[in-house]
Amino acid sequence: MNAVELNGLRKVYELNVGSGFKREKREIAAVHGVDLVVPAGQSLALIGPNGAGKSTIIKMLTGILRPSDGDASVLGFRPWKDRVKLSYKIGSVFGQRSQLWYHLAPKDSFELLAAIYDIPKTDYRKRLDELIERLSLSAFIDQPVRKLSLGQRIRAEIAASLLHRPELLFLDEPSIGLDVVARQELRQLLRDWNRQEGLTVFLTSHDAGDIEAVSERVVVINHGKIMLDDSVENVRKDYLSERIISVVFHNDVKALDLPGLKVLANGGKKHRYELDGRNLSVPELVSKVLAQGDVADISIDDPPLEDVIAHIYLQAPSASL
Repeated sequence: MNAVELNGLRKVYELNVGSGFKREKREIAAVHGVDLVVPAGQSLALIGPNGAGKSTIIKMLTGILRPSDGDASVLGFRPWKDRVKLSYKIGSVFGQRSQLWYHLAPKDSFELLAAIYDIPKTDYRKRLDELIERLSLSAFIDQPVRKLSLGQRIRAEIAASLLHRPELLFLDEPSIGLDVVARQELRQLLRDWNRQEGLTVFLTSHDAGDIEAVSERVVVINHGKIMLDDSVENVRKDYLSERIISVVFHNDVKALDLPGLKVLANGGKKHRYELDGRNLSVPELVSKVLAQGDVADISIDDPPLEDVIAHIYLQAPSASL
């Protein structure tokens, strides 16, 4: 069974432009006839710049918007016609839209959601205990949502979205506001639920680390059109092969001169490189760096996802669409 099927999905907004009595209606297409199939149990990342059409597609898939043309099936339901039935099968965490009651503690919101979703008490307690442990909620589960940090609120939002054991989870920037440790724990949790429970994950993110860690497939969209649809493995090889290496030495050393290595900054003790993993591996570079001198600190980061997307636009065969 396919979790999501899109056939010629299109969304057009009608705007009034001009001034005074000289106003006319103009159509703006946010989504251009998108075709997409997502098998059940797959983890997919939908990425693209702001205004590319990502949010519009997700709103149609969750039944918030009705398409102008085309059709869609989500878990066997037509979202805009079967929104209530579909809501029992999906979970969602969307940016600033909260499903937690602002003045209540997360635990109180969870109890209300359990009643809304008709979750048996025994199942609810078991699921809640599991979520509290995996998302480290115990320290703030009894505090009002208004007093939580952004990272704490996001963790509580994700717990709320998983409480009723959905078959499909929509995530919009899930790791925003989380520290490094919490981000890694969240990615591991999503991987586990995807693999162990067959949860289908539909992710949008500007964090390349989220995409690499959680998703097995990447769909790049721009101006409402799909520009690239490929596995994360292929995208990593073709577009995410670059890394940013920052090194701090205790003493001044010369910059390395190696194939596949671009010097971004060389301040004597502080060095910054851009590594092309197709010509030089990270372990090889680290070995060369350690041989240079006494290293005080070293970090390896992904390039900004905006740069990766720009790279895809330049090289993707459909970039001219």
